[in-house]
Parts: sequence; structure tokens; C-alpha cells
Amino acid sequence: MKFPTLAVSVLALALTACGAPDDTRAQDSVFEPPAERAVPRDAAEVKASFAPVVRATAPAVVNISARGVQTYRDPFWGQFRQQPTGSVGSGVIVRADGIVVTNNHVIQGMDEITVGLNDRRQFAAKVLLADERSDIAVLQLQNVEEPLPVLRIDTGEDQQIGDLVLAIGNPFGVGQTVTNGIISALNRTETGISDSGSFIQTDAAINPGNSGGALVDMDGDLIGINTAIFSRSGSSSGVGFAVPATMVQRVVDAALDGETSVVRPWLGVKGEPLTAEEATRMGLDRPRGLKVTDLFANGPAARAGIQAGDVILSVGGNEINDQGGLNFRVGTRAPGDTVAVTLLRDGREQRVNARVQPLPGEINLDAAVVIREGALAGAQVLALNPAIADRLLGDPFAEGVIVGGLTRNSIAARQGFRRGDIIVSISGRPVSSADQLAGLSRGTQVVIERGGQRLNGTMR
Repeated sequence: MKFPTLAVSVLALALTACGAPDDTRAQDSVFEPPAERAVPRDAAEVKASFAPVVRATAPAVVNISARGVQTYRDPFWGQFRQQPTGSVGSGVIVRADGIVVTNNHVIQGMDEITVGLNDRRQFAAKVLLADERSDIAVLQLQNVEEPLPVLRIDTGEDQQIGDLVLAIGNPFGVGQTVTNGIISALNRTETGISDSGSFIQTDAAINPGNSGGALVDMDGDLIGINTAIFSRSGSSSGVGFAVPATMVQRVVDAALDGETSVVRPWLGVKGEPLTAEEATRMGLDRPRGLKVTDLFANGPAARAGIQAGDVILSVGGNEINDQGGLNFRVGTRAPGDTVAVTLLRDGREQRVNARVQPLPGEINLDAAVVIREGALAGAQVLALNPAIADRLLGDPFAEGVIVGGLTRNSIAARQGFRRGDIIVSISGRPVSSADQLAGLSRGTQVVIERGGQRLNGTMR
């Protein structure tokens, strides 16, 4: 029976209305105007409200809507048709003259981009630079006549697991929304999002439409761009990832310098994480570092004196535990920068300085050629160099000739070749150019790499 509780509530209201004795001072305090609030100075003040941080940061977070035209093949008529397409996401103003950062996947393939501010103003925008690898794009708002609110990019990397953060964006297109959480992890590399990414993980709710929005700390600084979530439903499940501010700043700098792409330097090293047994054998307190398994001849690492078998412990003072972490730390540097590398060799730590450089070779995808005769006729192939291999495969050490396409019902297609296959050797000889693949006869032995596995075959 719920009636007794209800009766007590009614009686209490009646006594209050009749002027029953009460703490009028407590009542009066409820109706007093709120005191002026400022950005919290310590953890105790944060517990009261996030409002001061939101008030300082939200005006610089924008809504992005983009429109384009998608070309597709009609499954019934077999004709190519076009249909309008669009996307909605978020972005962050990082310079008062209208420089905006968002995710590349929000604007990729779009022709018209409109940016809406928190105060309902709208601006057309053009793309200055779109970096698919980091999933960061930089936009320039058009016809900006007065300074806009901005968020400061904090590249100090002094965040800690457990720090409070806010995610600000435009989820589901309902309008600007703020969610709070903590930093769940730092330097997440094994996410499958990017082979050169090192992400901030947060449990602040990130949902569709939040892409490109801000992850801010309690100082009101931008520490990351919200990019991806792990979810089975498509909605937030408390596992979100943000591109760290160091990479965001690298892409912004490239855009402002007039570059059309982000040139990522490399160290010329390939390695694998240490196992627990190897760490114990080497005298380490725990498994950490990247064991060097391969060096590019005359590359930055080789010139710095790094050797196969060395264990790279840190780059620029940042701990390295896997290849993704190394790629990220080196990739945030500008070509020609000198970085300090701490490594373990013969049980002793050593420090060397390496000057990181762009990957060798030109990225000229138009250099692909079609094989016209022989057992590989109809295959479009491209010889790999470190720059092309890194762009297409994420592995600058990959060697051989990659199959970029196949003519339908061609001899190469009937042989069983697939797009993306890497032809490693022919009759036991390494392949490094398309010329080696012309005029191949039946019975020729071929080795290809497909999905990380090497397969042997014979031309029919």
C-alpha cells in the first residue's frame, strides 16, 4: 500500500502552505541569485559543477554538415548512377580567423561544407588539408569578419589516467551536447583504427555525430579530437577514442604551412614487442620496449648506430612498447628533426640521437602499368618503394610489386590473382619492377603475399 506515504506528503505541503514552522533561512537561500563562478581551481571545486569549463569551451565547438554526390552501379540496369549523400559531425575552432579541426571521415568525398557555430551563425568552409592516416582534416571558414572563439591545443601531454574530461559535440544531430568522464587509458595503439595512431581512451559518452568534436580537460584546453568508439550497437558503450593533441597540432601546422599532405618521417626500424620471458632475460622489470628486428639500409636508425637486436625503450622521453607507438612518436615530428632514442643493448641503456627523414621514394600511383602479355596479362601492377608501401599497406618495409587491379576475365584474373596481392618473387628471383612480370610463361613459379601470408603457386 502506497497511500501512507502519499498522505504524509500532502500533510507536509499543507503545513508549509499554512505557515508551519520551517527553516526560512534555508528557503531564502534557494532563491538567492547564484554567485559568480569561475573555472575550478582544484578537485573539490570541480565536484560542484562543470559549468565554468563548459562556458569557456563550448563556443569554440561547432557543428559540421557536408553534402556530396555518390556514384554507384545500379544492380538492376547495370548503369552508373549518382545520388546525393551527406554527413553530420562536429569540429573545433583552433584559430580566431576561422581555422577548424574535424575528422577526415566527416568531410571525405563531400563537395559542400557548412559550419554552424554555437551562437547559430553559419559559415561555408573549404578544406585546407585532409589527412586520412590520422583521420584529421583542417578547414578554413569563409568570410570571417571578426575573431571567433577558440580552444587552445594543449600538446604538453601531462594528462594522467583518471583525469576528468568533457566530450563536446553534436551527437545524433540534436544540437551541441556535453558529456563527462575520465581518461581511461593513454597511448592506445592496438585499436585497429590506425597503424600510426596512439589514442586517448575515455568513458565520456561519444555517439554518432560526435566525430570531430572536442575532448577537453579541466583547464579548458583541447587535448584530443573525438574519433571512434568500440560498440556493438553503434552508440556509446563507454569506450571512446580521441586523436591526441600532438597529432592534431602536427596536421594543423602542415595545413598552415601550405602543405597538401602530412609528410611523416620515419626512423627506418621494424620491430616487435618484448615477451615477458625476453624482458626477464634482459633484466627489465617488466615487458617494455620494441625489439629491433629489421633496419632499412642507410636509414635514420642505421645512421644513428641502432642495430638489430637493440630494444628501443623511448623516443623523445616517451615510452615505446610496440610498432604503432614508435610510428606515432616519430610521425608527430617534422622531417629533419633530431630525436633522442633510449635503447637497451647488452644489458645496458644507451642514448643516441637520430635525425628522422621522409620515407624514400615518390608516391606516384599513376606509375602503375597493365601487363599486356603472358600469364599475368590483364593485371595492373605497381612497384613498391617505402613511401608507396607505407601509403598503401602501412608497412614501409614491404617489397615487391603490388596488384592494383585486374581486368575482368583476364588471364591474370583466371590465374587466381586478387587486387592487393604482392608479387614477391618469380622463379626464385625477387621482384622489384613491373618489367619482370611481362611475358611470363606457363609453369613459372610465383610467390605472393596475401593477407600477411606467403603463398606459392605455378602459372597455368
